[in-house]
Amino acid sequence: MPTQDRTNVLVVEDEMVLRMRAVDIVEDAGFTAIEATNADQAISVLEARSDISLLLSDIQMPGSIDGLKLAHAVHERWPDIKIILVSGQINPSMDEKPKDSRFFSKPIDSEQMIAEMQDMIGTDALKIVSGEAGPAHPTRAGQSIVEENLVAENDSLRLLLEQAGIDAKLLLAQAGIDAKEREAADKLQKLVLGELHHRIKNTLATVSAIASQSLRTATSVQHAQRAIEGRLLALGRAHDLLMQVSWAGAGLAMIIRNATEPYDNKGVGRFSISGPEIELGSGAVIALAMTLNELCTNATKFGALSDPGGFVKIEWKIDQASEKLSLSWIETGGPLVNPPSRRSFGTRMMESLGQQLSGAVRLGYPPSGFTYTLDIPVDSLNK
Repeated sequence: MPTQDRTNVLVVEDEMVLRMRAVDIVEDAGFTAIEATNADQAISVLEARSDISLLLSDIQMPGSIDGLKLAHAVHERWPDIKIILVSGQINPSMDEKPKDSRFFSKPIDSEQMIAEMQDMIGTDALKIVSGEAGPAHPTRAGQSIVEENLVAENDSLRLLLEQAGIDAKLLLAQAGIDAKEREAADKLQKLVLGELHHRIKNTLATVSAIASQSLRTATSVQHAQRAIEGRLLALGRAHDLLMQVSWAGAGLAMIIRNATEPYDNKGVGRFSISGPEIELGSGAVIALAMTLNELCTNATKFGALSDPGGFVKIEWKIDQASEKLSLSWIETGGPLVNPPSRRSFGTRMMESLGQQLSGAVRLGYPPSGFTYTLDIPVDSLNK
């Protein structure tokens, strides 16, 4: 095993908000998080460094292999690395998991996971000294209550799904569908309900992550409430947009207009939006929509949209030679800009979008107005 001067945990999660929440849990446990968005990136990290003590991986991920296969590969090549798996869809059996690995179902019980990590790695490696770790998060108790409520809500949704199955069978019987047709319908129903349950579990995990991270940085209950409501509304708008296109993806221009419309002061025209049409996959739609919400919220509080004469220019272009997309957000006409004194949840989310889409993000704070630039491979938009 590597020396424990730094105890590192490799976090592998393709969904941006859930990865950010996992990083927070790792740091709350007293360890350092190293991030990857898929198994291929994770293997590259492990091949490049020898100081990873634990792998924390989602099971369902895009890429050449899923999280379960990644876990087995890690166990075979790096047997000293501990493994924790998470999923909102499947619960692998003991035989399906690597030896001595642990499993958590989404939404994650953060307190239990922290305890598991410390048990697996060893609390003697923690770099926390009594009286020097800084003030405790004032919202820690609130986080537990939120997560408990979300788990209870998930149980209620599971019961609703079961009731939906019963209702569907009654409707089939009333319609006079014969046994053979009913058998095929039952299989289709099971498939649809399974997918619905998976989406609900992932959505609940995302909601839990949004609530927890919003509470961590809130300066008051009112501030936390507004932050959570705004982020959940943005998530809801992204889901509405995906429903319109049957979760097949959506156009970039449509996503941007959908995200900025609530901040445009009844169509006054505070935004200039231009660029070639390009389709995005469902994962990229949600990640971009959430990021745009943070950009709009910050502009409304501190930037161009806080001033009647302020303006936001959003434009993107595609470099055909490099097959890369460059998107810029440029604010003008607002108050003088000063760089922030701390990295908020919103700032972390803006920066994380680049990693989510295998590209890079640049944040600029010139006095004339905040700027945001996203450079990514075009093929990453299909994720």
